[in-house]
Amino acid sequence: MIKKRLFSNVLAYLFVSTVFFPLTFAADMIHWDLPEGAKARLGRGSISEIAYSPDGGHLVVASSMGIWIYDTATNEEIALLTGHTDNVYSVSFSPDGSTIVSGSKDNTLRMWDINIGEHLKTLTGHTDWVNSVSFSPDGTTIASASEDDTVRVWNASTGELLKTLTGHIDDVLSVSFSPDSRTLVSGSLDGTVRIWDTHTGEHLKMLTGHTAWVWSVSFSPDGTTVASGSMDDTVRVWNAATGEHLKTLIGHAGYVTGVSFSPDGTTIASGSRDATVRLWDATTGEHLKTLIGHTAWVWGMSFSPNGTTIASASEDDTVRIWDATTGEHLKTLIGHTGHVTGVSFSPDGTTIASGSENAVLRLWDAETGKLLKTFKGHRESVRSVSFSPNSRTLVSGSEDATVRLWDAETGKLLKTLRHMGAVYSVSFSPDGAIIISGSEDDTIRLWDAATGERLKTFIGPRRDIYSVSFSPDGTTIVIGSENAALRLWDAETGKLLKTLKGHMKSVRSVSFSPDGTTIASGSEDATVRLWNANTGKLLKTLMEHRGSVRSVSFSPDGTTIVSGSEDDTLRVWDVETGEVLKTLIGHTGHVTGVSFSPDGTTIASGSSDGTVLLWDVHTR
Repeated sequence: MIKKRLFSNVLAYLFVSTVFFPLTFAADMIHWDLPEGAKARLGRGSISEIAYSPDGGHLVVASSMGIWIYDTATNEEIALLTGHTDNVYSVSFSPDGSTIVSGSKDNTLRMWDINIGEHLKTLTGHTDWVNSVSFSPDGTTIASASEDDTVRVWNASTGELLKTLTGHIDDVLSVSFSPDSRTLVSGSLDGTVRIWDTHTGEHLKMLTGHTAWVWSVSFSPDGTTVASGSMDDTVRVWNAATGEHLKTLIGHAGYVTGVSFSPDGTTIASGSRDATVRLWDATTGEHLKTLIGHTAWVWGMSFSPNGTTIASASEDDTVRIWDATTGEHLKTLIGHTGHVTGVSFSPDGTTIASGSENAVLRLWDAETGKLLKTFKGHRESVRSVSFSPNSRTLVSGSEDATVRLWDAETGKLLKTLRHMGAVYSVSFSPDGAIIISGSEDDTIRLWDAATGERLKTFIGPRRDIYSVSFSPDGTTIVIGSENAALRLWDAETGKLLKTLKGHMKSVRSVSFSPDGTTIASGSEDATVRLWNANTGKLLKTLMEHRGSVRSVSFSPDGTTIVSGSEDDTLRVWDVETGEVLKTLIGHTGHVTGVSFSPDGTTIASGSSDGTVLLWDVHTR
């Protein structure tokens, strides 16, 4: 629910009148709806779907962290609705614009009063992810499509489950009402489009012809036709009454992930994995325009109610607004972020770097949360990021098999260093002279940070190298790998010094204590283990997480450890006793990276929910 400090009475007025929302509020969005113990949020999560309000005054974005609401006059965020415990995949407005329904990976639907941002109801019954939701045009019912292979129909007033429609034999990805609310159309991973009687639940027709998953379905405004978009790269148009296949629209060079009719029914818009939106004549099937600008999958589109603009949401973390007549790109709404795969504080504490699944690095102001720079150059997911000791250089490792060096001040790419497989971990030596990288090619490589010259290659355990780290004195390297063991190497000679065994599954993260006496490791066996760095003896096994531990980090004074897990939590541990001091809950996705600030007062956590959260260490 929107916090009281957003002044809900003012917010209600804004929603009704769409006046200019004060910029002081927009600038403060990094503090909206924060979980307990967190003091800021960087990024707005990855995007799943978008929808215009019936009056065109607002655009809602379903994201991995909640539902963002934008004022279309100013393009400013004016609210964030949180409550789902996992990614929000779909949103739909009631016909009168007063209510939003959302569907989530947490298996639930939620209803919200948009005027005050209040959560009204939670609809439970699905046993798997809710992929699509839709209000009926008469406002009386809601339909939902789920990975439990069902479509469910709910009473919009009471939240009561009215019907469960069964027949699909695989995940149902999309659902849409006919304009008269009497029928429903659904599309599924089983490759079929099905039409249902809303009131009786009777299965009326099965439309076959697609040769792969059906991602999206939509009725025309007059209810006579249905459009469907598929993984077979086509849009198909069907007669809604007879089920006859009317047209196949061919042109996309990738999966068609979204289809939508214009309000007057003359145009079909389709979005695709090929990063384009295409406009088609709904009568003839003629291709009218291709809207180019996105750099990754287009997940959804929405025509404005007056039909003059189209909004499109993409895996490139942008929402783009287009002129529906000319195809001209009008605006880009930025700030959303794909899955965060790693975070690192700069040694001077002023900035935070984050890597993401969409191949981008971002640099944030640690004090204000402002996005300072975006570093582009990698072609695949950035798996690791680290600062040089003087904070001037960033190193990143990527699934594109490269290590890249960047000027942290200018964003300039300085060097590209190459492995033969995905690079999972990178780190500077304590003196900044050497970079270490670990890769799925089973090697650990040492590079001259100034010249990019490869200095040494250590052959690992013939398994993916997930994590690498220098000891504080730079003499020793520890690696964690897929074979469940840690290995210590002499950084100068490459000699294997010790193998530390105890984990039952892959070791995803390793870290030396500041004094070099202890090593912490996090594993897919859901444990954190502490080891004596000199003898290799197992000191403690920390068992509280309920999922793979993806990242571990010591505090600057070495007294505590923070761990991030696939159970979506962070835990702070006392090194001496092994006691859990805090459990930090607030991410809606796996916690993939954790980092202490140099002064030890703040923890940064990166998550697959597309955000970085900053936590106050001293808050109980």
